[in-house]
Amino acid sequence: MFEEIIQLTGKKRGPVSIILAGVHGNETCGIAAIKKILPNLTIERGSVWFGYGNPRAIKANQRYVEANLNRMFNNAVTLSVQDKASYEYHRAQGLKNYLNRATALLDLHASSIPNSQPFAICESNAAGIVKFFPVDLVVSGFDQVEPGATDYYMNRLGKIGICLECGYIKNPQSTKIATEGILAFLKARGHLTNNLAPNRQSYVRMYKKYFARTNNFTLAKPFENFAQVKKNQLIGTDGLTKVKATKQSLILFAHHGKKVGAEVFLLGEKRKPWHS
Repeated sequence: MFEEIIQLTGKKRGPVSIILAGVHGNETCGIAAIKKILPNLTIERGSVWFGYGNPRAIKANQRYVEANLNRMFNNAVTLSVQDKASYEYHRAQGLKNYLNRATALLDLHASSIPNSQPFAICESNAAGIVKFFPVDLVVSGFDQVEPGATDYYMNRLGKIGICLECGYIKNPQSTKIATEGILAFLKARGHLTNNLAPNRQSYVRMYKKYFARTNNFTLAKPFENFAQVKKNQLIGTDGLTKVKATKQSLILFAHHGKKVGAEVFLLGEKRKPWHS
């Protein structure tokens, strides 16, 4: 049921885009949004592919089954033998067939951290699209600190890659944000008539990602996404080492880590808008 990519084509010529949901199988808001939109959607211009990223993980309601699919789009030389043997690696190769033919991507995600606000992840080449998104925050820098995602892959090809984080994974509002995000993307890309006004948005650029160096990284406290941490504030303990912020920052995706190499938090800073 989830293996197929669904294509809708308009009567007029136009761009080719792709929208993915379920790259992380337990982030269901995008899946629900696509199922809601597709039956009554008519594309006016160009072509749009709608796809379910990780069918096996979706079926199991798990983030992934063998490897994080949203790291499998990195350069192959950076991936381990175990990564390349995984279902997710082979799924990524299949998805690349569609990514290679599209000129812009929208990938729908959600956060496991309670009270997470929606935000867009992209670079400046997507400014003309994300300004119509139903979010107050736009985040860049992921290509440098966390390469390997679908949007990273598109950017590396000189195309447009956008990840829409729709909020807390268990909040029904995340499906509403995913639905509105899909429609905004389709309108901004010219697949539908654009009757939207740009939103006023704030900007953050991520500058650091911390990986656990032991099998026991413990956060000092729960951190909501984009919570402010002060210089020298304790973020967590990695084995016997105290991990502190080296400067005032905003923290994102902070989790405990139970193995060496676990992705446990990112740090970013507020930035001026691209157009300022």
